[in-house]
Amino acid sequence: MTLEWAGLITGHDEAASDLMGRIPRWTEWRLSAAGVELVRKGIMSANRVAVISSTQTELRGNWSGAQHIDLIAAVVTDVFKGTGLTLDDVDFVFDSGSDVLDGRSISNCGFLGAMGAHHKEESRIEEDGLWAALYGVTKIASGAANVGLIIAYSKPSESDTNAFYKSQVEPFYQRPVGFDHRAASGIQAQRYIAEHGVTDRQLAGLVSKRWASAAAGRRVPVDTVPSEADVLGSASVARPLTQLMMSRPADGAVAILIASEDIARRTARTPVWITGMGMSGDRHSFATRKAGTLEACEAAAKSAFKRAGWSKPAAAVAETSASSAVTELMVLESIGLAKPGKGLDLTADDRIAVNRSGGSLPADPIMATGLVRLAEASRQLIYPAEYGLKSPTTAIAHGAGGVGMQTHCVFTLEV
Repeated sequence: MTLEWAGLITGHDEAASDLMGRIPRWTEWRLSAAGVELVRKGIMSANRVAVISSTQTELRGNWSGAQHIDLIAAVVTDVFKGTGLTLDDVDFVFDSGSDVLDGRSISNCGFLGAMGAHHKEESRIEEDGLWAALYGVTKIASGAANVGLIIAYSKPSESDTNAFYKSQVEPFYQRPVGFDHRAASGIQAQRYIAEHGVTDRQLAGLVSKRWASAAAGRRVPVDTVPSEADVLGSASVARPLTQLMMSRPADGAVAILIASEDIARRTARTPVWITGMGMSGDRHSFATRKAGTLEACEAAAKSAFKRAGWSKPAAAVAETSASSAVTELMVLESIGLAKPGKGLDLTADDRIAVNRSGGSLPADPIMATGLVRLAEASRQLIYPAEYGLKSPTTAIAHGAGGVGMQTHCVFTLEV
């Protein structure tokens, strides 16, 4: 028997039963258009959970002088600074990475020492790091733990990222004809441009702006910010997208400490409360998805906003993931920050601080990008002056994964 939840999430009933077994007994649940919906006393009305510290390495196109364990150990060592906490205080370690990109099965077992996970509960989430954070928040909200360490890392410079994505494509009809992530991105871009009249030069301007923001933030080493002409003149990837219109795979690691309310108030300079979370996955076959939209992103955002008590997107800060310049606009529109076709207008004004870090176009550490967005959004709420902001109190963090951005995860944050 197969359960289909509004066509967005498909799974076997055994898997659904296993998921239900992990939800606290005091929580009722039902199947809905958003997937598994918690009712009566949902997780976000249970124990409050906050980000209390975050750190990341530089995100480089090639960390040739560092191995995975070096990047991981660097962030694990740094994330405790200023909190008064140590590894002894951590109840669990959840990490995100890819066995495929790492080139070996159960690759996290080789990194347990660097993660400080020996003799602790440790789980590997084979999805973007924002899903690992969701898992950790749920655990603390249920009362099963108080302090969690969330880690995500990536070293795609040692892999073939095109082959990585191609391995996720439907194997019988799409993979044999060469369909891959780049082709999906090109199709999305063609449809969006045809429907909304965005020009190549406007996309190039957005890309240049994102690289400039990344250079200013100093977490992504940038020798030269590409001009619009550079973006348009870079190699064609999938018309109309050029190489620089695609997100650039990057090496790096990120770590976040999350904690229950009592500990957060005692250890954090400014606790960043996680008030809502939502996740959803679109159909695996790209051809069967609704053209011109990101339905799963919309569903994930609505779920997060409902749990946060937001009747509409109320964010002053937004950090979003994207595989191309076009999908950045599609994400902003799917979340509800801009009307369909008006994402570019949002990026041109200052009503909402969108991807002040540069976002994922200059640096996309695959499997860690969403957790980087959570870290960046949290920092902008804690240190707004560093980003040219006044006093923002709300933020959205977004992560995505899969071919053509099949899966989406959305967090709402408040201070």
